[in-house]
Amino acid sequence: MEWRKKISSEKRPPRNGLLALSPLLVMAVLFVALGLLYGDFGRVPLLMVFVLTAIYALLTLRGLPLESRITVFSRGAGESDLLLMVWIFIFAGAFAASAKAMGAVEATVNLTLTLLPAQLVLPGLFLAACFISLAIGTSVGTTVALTPIAMDLSAPTGLSAPLLVAAAVGGAFFGDNLSFISDTTVVATRTQGCRMSDKFRTNLFIALPAALVTFLIYMYIGLGSGGAVGGSHAFNGLLVVPYLLVLALAIMGVNVLLVLALGVVLTGAMGLLTGRFSVAAWLTSSGEGILGMSETILVALLAGGLLAVIRRGGGITWVIRGLTRRVHTPRGAELSIAALVSLTNLCTANNTVAILSVGSLAKAIAQKFGVDPRRAASLLDTFSCCVQGLIPYGAQLLIASGLAVYADTGQHMKTTDIIPCLYYPVLLGVSALVWIFVKGRKRSE
Repeated sequence: MEWRKKISSEKRPPRNGLLALSPLLVMAVLFVALGLLYGDFGRVPLLMVFVLTAIYALLTLRGLPLESRITVFSRGAGESDLLLMVWIFIFAGAFAASAKAMGAVEATVNLTLTLLPAQLVLPGLFLAACFISLAIGTSVGTTVALTPIAMDLSAPTGLSAPLLVAAAVGGAFFGDNLSFISDTTVVATRTQGCRMSDKFRTNLFIALPAALVTFLIYMYIGLGSGGAVGGSHAFNGLLVVPYLLVLALAIMGVNVLLVLALGVVLTGAMGLLTGRFSVAAWLTSSGEGILGMSETILVALLAGGLLAVIRRGGGITWVIRGLTRRVHTPRGAELSIAALVSLTNLCTANNTVAILSVGSLAKAIAQKFGVDPRRAASLLDTFSCCVQGLIPYGAQLLIASGLAVYADTGQHMKTTDIIPCLYYPVLLGVSALVWIFVKGRKRSE
């Protein structure tokens, strides 16, 4: 408690909400400027954006000596909920990487393609992306796995290549929004203080109708196109077991750290049993997976410290008052949360970073107007995914564009060619708005 006494003994800094909030504006300007400088928003070093923003934020905290400002920042970065989130990132990275090294991703893709109905190539590809992303917890990984397959299906089916790629990318966002091992789900639930299983059940009422309508649209478009997908694709069913177990235990409400730990152990056991890798290879892949999460972990810590500084300067109070000046109902508060995360995602082009940046603000708004934490977490995750799926400089579309190469010309597909065929993110946003207005009068029980 020494740090509390030290800070309380200092003269409290003058509270200037706009100045305190300015680091978020600086972060957005830095991101856009660097994106233009690099000529590719996907290459922007997010870590440096947050480091520079954090330095600027410390300068806005007037009236305190430098040591006390750093203490405020450090305590924000070391909050217990944030550190628990870091542990989840560590286990999720280890599980995802070891499962991929074992061949689980390839097996899951081949299993899904084997089960595809031959006459429903387009909606089947969307369904495959939904299942795979739900299992592996990453829209980027699903996009990487299915985009080449989508391109290969264009010629034999006669379907538009951008349409097929859009079906894969759109389905990838389904799992990104719902999966228990998705970083957006982890961040949304931890910042709002609710269980993943509860958020999953709440969020399902938003995502499932959008997915069903998207499936029907793709079915109508692709009807009668022929079916080159049907047939047998070699896979080992044992390699899919870790994904199925993680999904089942998470839905049952088992502690997420225990679920992921069991997933890592089971992945190692299945890899050794099938001869896919040795103990050394398993440990190496798990370690590489953890290292792969290092940027996300560091960004999370920097975001926690940054928001602590903004909160101490009065920025959060200023935003809440500004956003809720004319808000008098939980429905209005939910719309405010949706707008806040959407605008932030437009600036950062990263849905995880967007949720991290505004999670504390959203929680404060939700508490003030009695919005259930499960609903707040669902709105954060849903609207960030909607925006992420529709911006041409988002990672998922940039990766799809990079992987989608036309065989006849050797040219890469443009992200602007894919976006008009991306029905799921649009319908997800519509479904979320309907959910707010239809159920706005009722709080989740």
